[in-house]
Amino acid sequence: MGEDRTIISFDYAIKTVLRDKANFDVLNGFLSELLKRQVVILDILESESNKDDKDGKTNRVDLKARMDTGEVAIFEIQYSGQADFFGKALYGVSKAIVEQISAGGKYNIQKVYSINIAYFELDTKREYLFHADMLNFNGMHYDEQIPFSRYDTLTPPTPGGHIHPEYYLILPKKFDEQIRNKFDEWVYTLKNSVVKSEFSAAGLLEAGEKLNKLKMSKEELAAYENFLINRQCIDAAIELAKAEGIVEGIEIGKTEGLIQAAKAMKAKGMDTRTIAEITGLPEDELVYLGESQI
Repeated sequence: MGEDRTIISFDYAIKTVLRDKANFDVLNGFLSELLKRQVVILDILESESNKDDKDGKTNRVDLKARMDTGEVAIFEIQYSGQADFFGKALYGVSKAIVEQISAGGKYNIQKVYSINIAYFELDTKREYLFHADMLNFNGMHYDEQIPFSRYDTLTPPTPGGHIHPEYYLILPKKFDEQIRNKFDEWVYTLKNSVVKSEFSAAGLLEAGEKLNKLKMSKEELAAYENFLINRQCIDAAIELAKAEGIVEGIEIGKTEGLIQAAKAMKAKGMDTRTIAEITGLPEDELVYLGESQI
C-alpha cells in the first residue's frame, strides 16, 4: 500500500504545469474518465486564458485543449461566485466554435466540451456533477437542475447532431466523498488536493507524481504559496463586498419601509411629530411627505 499524496491545486496546475505537453497525460486521464472514452490531448490552443498571470491575481482560470479527434475541451475553474459564470461558459464555447471557421470556409464544426469546475455555492442540495443538454445542467446522480435561464431562447440540439457542445459542471465542495465510480476519485482530488493511494482512475497516478507538492523546488513552492495567498485575498475581498452589500440593502430596505409607513400614517391624518416618534425618521424630513407623494 502506497502513501497518499498531497498535490498542488488543480487551478494552479492548469495555470502552470498542465500546459506543458509532457504533462498532458494528467488531462488525458481526467477527460477519459469524465467522457467515458479514451481521450488524448494534442496541444493547448491560444485563448484568453493563456494571458492569465501565474500569480493568481484573477479569480478564475481557463484552458483550451485540442484532442486527437479534432474536438475541443475547455476547462473553466472559478473559486468565488461570479454573476456571469454561465455567460462566460457559453462565450468560451461560442468562441471555440467560431474560431474553427476560416473566412469563406465550410462550417466543419468539431464538437466542443465545456468542463466547468465551480468552488462556490450554486443552490444545489446534494448533486456535485451535472451534464447540460443545452437547456439545463442536469444532475447525474440526483434529480436536480440548474437552468441556463439567461439563454432560454436557445433551441434544443437536433437529434443525432453530435456537433452540439456539451457542458459539464463539477461542484467539488458538494461532493460527499462517497466513491461511486472512477471519476469520483477525480472529484475527491479536486476537493481535497489529495491523491489517495488506492485510487486507480486514469491520470491520477500521473497527477500524484507530477503535481506532488513535496517535490517542488523552493522557488516553485514560493510561487505556489504566493498564488494561494493572492487567491485568499481575492476571496476575502469578494466576501467582504457581499457582506457590505447585504447590510446596505437591509438598511435601504428598512428606510424605504419606514418612509412608506410614514406616508400611510400621514394619509390617515396623524401629525408629523407623532409619526417621527413612531418611525424614528427626522421630523423635518416628514414635512415633505405631501399628499401628492402618498
